[in-house]
Amino acid sequence: MVMKNKYFIKNSYRWLFLICTVLLGCDLEEVPVDTANKGAVFGSENGLQLYANSFYDWLPSANNIHQADAISDYSARRNAPDFLRAGNVYTSRTTDNTSASGYDMVALGSDWNWGWGTLRNINFFLENNKDPKIAPEVRKHYNGLARFFRAWFYFEKVKRYGEVPWINKPLDVADPQLYGSRDPRTLVMDSVLADINYAIANIRTVNESSRTLITKDVALALKSRIALFEGTFRKYHTDKGLANTATTWLAAATDASETVMNSGRYSLYKGGGTDLSYRQLFISDAPVASEVILAVVSSTALNVRHAANWYFTSATTGTRFSFIRPFINTYLNIDGTPFTDEADYQTQTFMDEVKGRDKRLAQTIRTGSYKRVNAGNQVPAPPAFTYTYTGYQPIKWSVDNVAIDGGNNNTNAVSIFRYAEILLNYAEAKAELGTLTTDDWTKTIGALRSRAGITGGLSALPTVADPYLQSTYFPGISDPVILEVRRERGIELALEGFRFYDIIRWKRGELMEMPWTGIYVPEANKLMDLNEDGTPDVYFYTQAPASQINGVNYINVATESYKLTNGTSGQIVWLPNIVRKWEEKKYFYPVPETHLLTNPKLGQNTGW
Repeated sequence: MVMKNKYFIKNSYRWLFLICTVLLGCDLEEVPVDTANKGAVFGSENGLQLYANSFYDWLPSANNIHQADAISDYSARRNAPDFLRAGNVYTSRTTDNTSASGYDMVALGSDWNWGWGTLRNINFFLENNKDPKIAPEVRKHYNGLARFFRAWFYFEKVKRYGEVPWINKPLDVADPQLYGSRDPRTLVMDSVLADINYAIANIRTVNESSRTLITKDVALALKSRIALFEGTFRKYHTDKGLANTATTWLAAATDASETVMNSGRYSLYKGGGTDLSYRQLFISDAPVASEVILAVVSSTALNVRHAANWYFTSATTGTRFSFIRPFINTYLNIDGTPFTDEADYQTQTFMDEVKGRDKRLAQTIRTGSYKRVNAGNQVPAPPAFTYTYTGYQPIKWSVDNVAIDGGNNNTNAVSIFRYAEILLNYAEAKAELGTLTTDDWTKTIGALRSRAGITGGLSALPTVADPYLQSTYFPGISDPVILEVRRERGIELALEGFRFYDIIRWKRGELMEMPWTGIYVPEANKLMDLNEDGTPDVYFYTQAPASQINGVNYINVATESYKLTNGTSGQIVWLPNIVRKWEEKKYFYPVPETHLLTNPKLGQNTGW
């Protein structure tokens, strides 16, 4: 069994080491029990490979990724997340079931939160991978894999909790570090950087076609992601006293990104033209190898699938994720001008506002041209208000086949790292450093917009700050280049799990309070044909009609939770009666209470 099959062999090698015995009720360290002779594992490359396969179990699943923006500034949903509800009691008890991107009760697994079993597994490997019979180059390769995962593991911990204990050895019962305090952020992140640099220097696999292996390129991509996060976090969270070190991290992000860009191994996929290329990246069963660097791959034969269609079409499953109008407004016109420069942009109907825009819009949400396969036939599929609250219904990860909507039936690959992110990381790091050139813009932001069919502003740095982006999203940013890079990042990476922590690192948590607004309804109590095919689709009413037309969604907008801004006309507003409140303490999650009771030296994050 080779490592590239890791997604289909989870838990196959658990017999090697039992690493899940909780010590004295505290999972900060766990004690392994050998069930195989160490020599059989660490005395051959085959043994090292089998052990290294276990590291892959920690990677996020497809569902974890495509559902990870369920709490973000651009998402309306079935209910307000407990984490954001004003006056709601959100305690440190809840965090063991909170995911990597913060959306409530959809866990990536305990080790993505306060769990430490994965770290124990990695450190045990590094401690024992010393057999002189193994060639040094081979040992270094597998140690590189282990340190790659340790770097990523700790990156997620720091994002979530800030300061955490740095542990680089397997602990036993008598080790005082087991009940030690948390270490400074600088120590932990410097150690993360050392780990990822070691991985880049020693992982011998550079490129492989399945896009399921950790390679040198994947390690570079992770370094790019880590360094951008840390650099911008330190720059904008000035209260942490680390702003003077931000440039070092931003330079590291630039260097890692540029190495991938200069390798020539990746490019933006354009095989489907401007109308299809972007979406094909997210609905193809095989990863699009020209752009995807690492992916979660499904298998029908082995019954390994995910639930994107179920999640994005079901009225009862998932959160009923719907984009809100301010975010949709950020999509440029096809000529590269801001949509919000149009005098009537606030009162344009859905039918008009989706026309003549960045072509990623129609590849991210249902628009008038969208169709689905139903019983073998292509049928119109406008936004379904049985699902969407705002009218902006996602299609990015769901495929166009009604037959797979009801269950874990998706087999499309889900990317973890792709080349577009590298371009965006490079552009943002250089913009923050003030060194982004016209050439840099052309090969990053310009290239992404060109693929999306945009014709203007592809080869010239912006010189005027967009007032809409400033007033709605980033009032503290006057640099037009930084504003446009952030616009591009939000659009290109929508629904890929980045948004919550982008907001965290930019220190713009207040965006989580944005009203959940939707399409403009010029007149209530009147049929609307959202895709202009001559068949009505939805009827927003303040008084229920005496009779109803089959196939039309009838939506009451005369309630406290669902209304129009002007009563009988205006933008849809969903859940205005539920107050969402951002607080400074929410830039970090609380340390789980059970672990504080076991080890009070950990200390709680401020405000919790």
